[in-house]
Amino acid sequence: MNREALADFLKRRRDALQPEDVGLHNGTRRRTRGLRREEVAALADMSTDFYARLEQQRGSRPSEQTVTALSSALRLSGDERDHLMVLAGHTPAPRALRTEQASAGLLRVMKRLETPACIVSDLYVTLSQNQLSEALVGVLTRFQGLRRSMVYRWFTDPEARDIFHPDDHPVHSRNWVSSMRSVHGQTEGEPETDELIAGLLRDSAEFAALWERHEVARRPETLKRFLHPVVGPLTLDCQVLTAENLRERLVVFTPLRPEDVRKLEQLSQLTRR
Repeated sequence: MNREALADFLKRRRDALQPEDVGLHNGTRRRTRGLRREEVAALADMSTDFYARLEQQRGSRPSEQTVTALSSALRLSGDERDHLMVLAGHTPAPRALRTEQASAGLLRVMKRLETPACIVSDLYVTLSQNQLSEALVGVLTRFQGLRRSMVYRWFTDPEARDIFHPDDHPVHSRNWVSSMRSVHGQTEGEPETDELIAGLLRDSAEFAALWERHEVARRPETLKRFLHPVVGPLTLDCQVLTAENLRERLVVFTPLRPEDVRKLEQLSQLTRR
């Protein structure tokens, strides 16, 4: 525990917050800059005396639960939360947590986009889509079991490939497998990952053959060629944006050519009917 650095960090973060930042009323008689100690203590559900001792470089080491509560009270970012945990003498918890729902921050970004976008997990389970994404590739949040993963559907359901140009199928297959190699290496031993890999090896000879190559995280081509049943062929640039939780990412498709812009506008009009 680094008492001096911990006390300094807590005080500076407390001074940097305003009452309105945490939902408190900013009274006219307030003399101190930032939040009062008792306000931080109340937000973290601890005694004012215990918190004051931390800022005074006294008292016992706070538990991991206490540090987490302080991080929330002080509205710390992920990096700041990890830093506070280290100062208190603890090992930061992994930020890569697989969830069944997309984070609120990514959802807000996705909903403001006027181009196809979706949020996927590290196992390529679609957590959420905007309307234009559904118009482009269909509703991908409706599947159950192993079929929730786009990778599993790619290798076991021929219809999953229909939307993509057939000349690109071999490249997509290699990219899916190399990506899963990377995920498997980072999460080996996790039941959900192991179950997906086992299912793919069992149900797809193509996946099994590519898995034997042991290619890891090949850089995929960003341009994706689609064959849409309504607007016809279109090429979109695919960018994958990572979030604070490294096990979810925002996938955004943007047009580069005028004809693709027009086709996306057609799709957008269809979603409004």
